[in-house]
Amino acid sequence: MTNELKPLITEKAVMLIEAQNTLIFRTNQKATKQEIKKEIESLFKVKVEKIRVLVKANQKYFYVKLKKDFPAIDVATKIGMI
Repeated sequence: MTNELKPLITEKAVMLIEAQNTLIFRTNQKATKQEIKKEIESLFKVKVEKIRVLVKANQKYFYVKLKKDFPAIDVATKIGMI
């Protein structure tokens, strides 16, 4: 992975997977939305609907909402989050 994507596994992250079809990843500060979108779509063979960014304590968090045709729970299971 070029941007060192690290999935966030917290109670809130699991709730977002189930409720909003959204995954949370932590990565380096220089990553852009477009880079993350391309990387996630190619790695997991999914389509991204929307990406939100949160910068907190010198860390960058990407909230990646997948399109309805691609359940986030499937991706989470693949990468061992659930």
